[in-house]
Amino acid sequence: MNQKVKVHIALWIVTIIYGATFSIAKQVMPIYIKPFAFILLRVSVASVLIILFHKSFIKEKITDKKDFMKLLVCAIFGVAANMMLFFKGLSITTPINASVLMMNTPIFVIVIAMIWHKEKLSFQKLMGVLLASLGAIMLVGGRKFQFDSERVLGDMMVAANAIIYAFYLVYAKQLIHKYHPLTVTLYSFLFGTLLVLPFGAAEFSQIEWYTFTPKIWAFVGFITVGSTFLTYVLNAYALRHASSSLVGSYIYLQPVCATLIAITFATDELSFEKLIFMVLVFVGVYLASIKKAKAQEVIMENE
Repeated sequence: MNQKVKVHIALWIVTIIYGATFSIAKQVMPIYIKPFAFILLRVSVASVLIILFHKSFIKEKITDKKDFMKLLVCAIFGVAANMMLFFKGLSITTPINASVLMMNTPIFVIVIAMIWHKEKLSFQKLMGVLLASLGAIMLVGGRKFQFDSERVLGDMMVAANAIIYAFYLVYAKQLIHKYHPLTVTLYSFLFGTLLVLPFGAAEFSQIEWYTFTPKIWAFVGFITVGSTFLTYVLNAYALRHASSSLVGSYIYLQPVCATLIAITFATDELSFEKLIFMVLVFVGVYLASIKKAKAQEVIMENE
């Protein structure tokens, strides 16, 4: 099996895992585990697994002490605030809404990079941002949009999570070029566990483990091991053997997987209107990203 096929298999596995995460997490939250407790469990278990994996295969150390402060910023935006907003929002909103709102992450990356690196915003990117924003707004309510709705609050949390995670991707870029992606992930998760601990400790102590059925234990294992540890390892593998544009493009397939899985679990329904709004978001993200993606491919070819 050649390297290119292995990369695509790894990315498909990541896409399916992320797509399933929205519905599977909803089976556990908030009945068995509350959102912040779930995050604490997720980052602590993943931290242990990443430490073992890093010590066995990467064995890289931070060479500049000043980078620890940057890693702390990565932990705040890439782990703590990011995950708490996402899981709390997911516990309120629907899996399809959450998955489609997360598709706005590439849009926010473009906007933040434009501000951070003073990149110019083309007409194509502007149209992409507008289309994706329109699709997202219509998806979470449209003409019936109500800020006092509990579901809208969850949608806003997931959207805020997408913005925060986009900032993390832009901010962490320099560190990821300097160190192995899993080295950055390792310290981000270690610091992130300490940051999440004060928020999740109380909810964690309230978990009634004896009520867990074998299915719930499997779901918890899937979230902590699969959608956290395994996805980071597979993404890191893909990033070492493929362009970032190829890896990033797989995010567009996540809502499709999430929708099919949500329908399978009967936790959501796919209406014609939602399908139209999803297409708007998809087209918007594609228009905003295609030019950048092509430019990245040229860079990768010249390296």
